[in-house]
Amino acid sequence: MCGRYATTRARQELLDQFQVQVDAVEDDLQPDYNVAPTKQVPAILTRVPKGEGESVKDAGSAKNGGGEGGAEREEEAVRQLRTLRWGLVPSWAKDLSIGSRMINARVETVHEKASFRRAFARRRCLLPADGYFEWYEIKDQGDEEPADPARKQKKGKRPQKQPFFIRPKDGAVIAMAGLYELWKSPEGEWVWTCTVITTDAPDDLGRIHDRMPMTVRPDRWDAWLDPALTDPGQVRELLVPAMAGTMEAYPVSKAVNSVRNNGPELIKPAASGDSPDNRSDTLF
Repeated sequence: MCGRYATTRARQELLDQFQVQVDAVEDDLQPDYNVAPTKQVPAILTRVPKGEGESVKDAGSAKNGGGEGGAEREEEAVRQLRTLRWGLVPSWAKDLSIGSRMINARVETVHEKASFRRAFARRRCLLPADGYFEWYEIKDQGDEEPADPARKQKKGKRPQKQPFFIRPKDGAVIAMAGLYELWKSPEGEWVWTCTVITTDAPDDLGRIHDRMPMTVRPDRWDAWLDPALTDPGQVRELLVPAMAGTMEAYPVSKAVNSVRNNGPELIKPAASGDSPDNRSDTLF
């Protein structure tokens, strides 16, 4: 699964790199080095504004320091930068809490599951990230034989886990494949939510965790974001797992375990740590 990631790119960098037409982020976009479920995250999507809390302004105004009252675009789908709540809430859900269990959607079944299939057909997005975190289970140290599982269970001892940060070797932004939904609260408020699509990790990363976020290549961004493309088979063809050897992973501070911690130190290599091949330096 993907349960934590970092997204720190500046607002203008996202507007430029993803060729955003409409900046719909009302508040300041702050870097987040410890994104956790239920947080607001930047997302790129294409849709026709329909008045469902969709206050938008032309992205060109943001390039010139912002400004009120950009041109409204109601007649055509436009590429937008928004912030969405991480944890998808289907339109039919009775309350918001279901989103905490829907932070990920498996690529193998996303087109079939009732919670995701409508969004997969019409409401796809890109979730920019610098990288993501996974936790590697540390084996017992100092024992030639594995510890007795029954004794561990009796003592209630939990296995130790070392967090790793995984990112592209070239430093490029990751465009994670996502879905979004609009959910109307009992009070009449529209809540925008999203999920990250996951896939099998390649062998070099699978030693840490067997799943990873599905990414979308830049040459497929237009098609992935196109709400007019609704055929599940054609949409699935746009998704190709990351190639082995393109990512790097290294242990980081266990401070990332707490969502209260947030800063650039969380993605710096740890001074010490365990790893799948008993090294504490950068892997792969």
